[in-house]
Amino acid sequence: MTKKKLVMIGNGMAGVRAIEHLIKLAPDAYEITIFGAEPHPNYNRIMLSSVLAGGTDLKEIIINDWDWYKENRIQLHAGHTVNRIDTLHRKVFSEQGAVASYDALIIATGSNPFMLPLPGADKEGVIAFRDIQDCETMVKTSQQYKKAVVIGGGLLGLEAARGLLHLGMDVSVVHLNPYLMERQLDETAAKMLQRELETQGMTFLLNKNSESISGRKRVRALHFTDGSSVETDLIVMAVGIKPNISLAQSSGIEVNRGIIVNDFMETNVPGVYAVGECAEHRGIAYGLVAPLYEQGAVLAKHLAGVETSGYAGSVTSTKLKVSGVDVFSAGHFADPEGTRSMRYQDEVEGVYKKIVVREDRLIGAVMFGDTGDGPKLFSLMKSGESIKGREKELLLGFAPNAGVVSPEQRLAQLADDEIICGCNGVSKEAIKDAILTKNCNTVASVKACTKASGSCGGCKPLVEGLVQLYAGDAAGEPVKEGICGCTSLGRDEIIAEITRLGLGTVKEVMNVLGWDNPEGCSKCRPSLNYYLGMLFPESYVDEKESRFTNERYHANIQKDGTYSVVPRIYGGVTSPSELKKIAEIAEKFDVPMVKITGGQRIDLLGVKKEDLPRMWEELDMPSGYAYGKALRTVKTCVGSTFCRFGTQDSIGMGVRLEKEFERLSTPAKVKLAVSGCPRNCAEATIKDFGVVAIDGGWELHVGGNGGVHVRATELLCVVKTEDEVVEWAGAFIQYYRENAQWNERTSVWIERVGLDHVKKALEKKEERVALVSRIKLALSKQKDPWKEITSDSGLRKNFVPLPDAEAVTK
Repeated sequence: MTKKKLVMIGNGMAGVRAIEHLIKLAPDAYEITIFGAEPHPNYNRIMLSSVLAGGTDLKEIIINDWDWYKENRIQLHAGHTVNRIDTLHRKVFSEQGAVASYDALIIATGSNPFMLPLPGADKEGVIAFRDIQDCETMVKTSQQYKKAVVIGGGLLGLEAARGLLHLGMDVSVVHLNPYLMERQLDETAAKMLQRELETQGMTFLLNKNSESISGRKRVRALHFTDGSSVETDLIVMAVGIKPNISLAQSSGIEVNRGIIVNDFMETNVPGVYAVGECAEHRGIAYGLVAPLYEQGAVLAKHLAGVETSGYAGSVTSTKLKVSGVDVFSAGHFADPEGTRSMRYQDEVEGVYKKIVVREDRLIGAVMFGDTGDGPKLFSLMKSGESIKGREKELLLGFAPNAGVVSPEQRLAQLADDEIICGCNGVSKEAIKDAILTKNCNTVASVKACTKASGSCGGCKPLVEGLVQLYAGDAAGEPVKEGICGCTSLGRDEIIAEITRLGLGTVKEVMNVLGWDNPEGCSKCRPSLNYYLGMLFPESYVDEKESRFTNERYHANIQKDGTYSVVPRIYGGVTSPSELKKIAEIAEKFDVPMVKITGGQRIDLLGVKKEDLPRMWEELDMPSGYAYGKALRTVKTCVGSTFCRFGTQDSIGMGVRLEKEFERLSTPAKVKLAVSGCPRNCAEATIKDFGVVAIDGGWELHVGGNGGVHVRATELLCVVKTEDEVVEWAGAFIQYYRENAQWNERTSVWIERVGLDHVKKALEKKEERVALVSRIKLALSKQKDPWKEITSDSGLRKNFVPLPDAEAVTK
């Protein structure tokens, strides 16, 4: 049977959910092509705020990874923006040159953030909060600037503000209304939320109408119509979204606020459907994930030829964790005419509940702090059954004369058809079945089986409670997590087994130790490659194919597909002839940008991949390892060589350290710095190993980090001579190499094991000498990789193409 061609424009949550359903219902009916404007697989946009706040890694919010598309034979054009639909000949065209024919077309273009048309809104530092790139911009900004303003006191704005606080910025939230989240909360709950967020460090500017943005190239201040203003280095607009309908509109598809669809998600053009935030159904364009998933399920049935009554619209609820505070709201909670409401408030415990009743039926609710009864109340709203005589019980969570009901009892009393996870439509019964019949005894395993808690995460406490209720003593005993999902073995177990069994290659380790995925993944392969090289420096042959693209090419892939090249400049000291050579090569290869880095080096940005070998050959300079897990830089000040305050030769010390340890592989990147006096101009006290000159000696500092999670160093010891500095540096770095986990910075490692532990390990000279001898052995086996790259064999070995997914993940 010839498959029909299905094309989807958009790679977001709603559209891909429809494809998931369709594959289950009719796995062989369609040949599927998806166009996604972002260079990522399908990910959970709702969890971006958690990524920003440091609670989740970017990799953890991927819903369907690259392998899922391959396994389901889906052609994915990632990073392709569709700019034209030919509805007559049934073809779509992307700006990047891809063309696809279709029998059925799904438009799932989502929505765009609404940007206030303020004078100055085009300045650098004015962004939205909508995708991964916005998150990356906020992180980068926080590393250079301190003040941020978020315009919008709704859910998205508050989550953005919380994330910026986590990044160390001073955050002010500007809101047009007199209280926060007016669409989800009443004034009482909103004031309680504001007080909680103020204790976290947020500042609120309420009843403020933004007028203009000032600054030269970059934003410097936000001005209001009342004449006041606030200084800022970053403005995040989180004032709402608007359906992305421009492509549909230009293609002759009927639009209003959104793309107009019927109950089967059909547009006015035959064979063209719309789903998600871009669609408008019965005059409503939904922005919550649960209705969009309901639309996707209906569309999948329709395309699969399965009988369906169609989509009739959704009754929506909001159950969220706003910056650590549980919030629930549903229905008409703002005391509409002809209703009566009941409230319960406990300022000590931070709990507020309100229910709104019309003609003995529950029509609205707000809950703050304790949202455990949210699903039950929402179910009553949808059913429309009478609650006469039960109002107090529903408000309090227990019958007034029956005593307090525990959370466990509340969960047990919930009907099996109660929806626990509104985003994914998962009932209590489905979760119960997963726990009792499929041995899902953790939240993670329940999520994997049912998708409950897999979207916004607001229902996670309820899922945890059900796991405790039905799994009993077995609850909370998840399958032991190892260094990655391919194995349950941890770092120390793997190293012990490699040593005991004498395993010599990455493949051998995975085979002998029973990897679940025999090919490994982008997390375990590089770590095993490092552990083997650390354990057997004399005999182990580094597996270039187990390194990330950036490390193999000694160049960092950029978002436009070009590369960044950073040659090593020892201690930040160069010469006119070296600078001249770099400039001539930059001109020869048409390098778009040459930048001085924060590590006192020169970065050649925008290099084509095919030019990398010749560029390294003509530079004839060591690689700066700017993107590898290795010694990156040794930053120096001019010290006593020139500075009138300098007490020691910091330049000489820095160059010596860099030449001593260059090319050394480490668990994570390592940065050093040497300051010539306590004024610390080289910022040595936020480096992995920092050296500060004092009268008659050197202070040695360890465990610093100047990145997203800033950490000041701790004083390891004070020494008198340069030879002692090198000895202690070598001993410290080697002890870190032998004991830290893969991808664990020294700052995290020091916090985990404690400085006293490290001091004790290094206090005896014979121990330091032994460690230094082992690091010298490892260094003696390292080759000049930039010369490998430029050789013919190096080209074949190092330039093995890997999936684009790796570069994106990296």
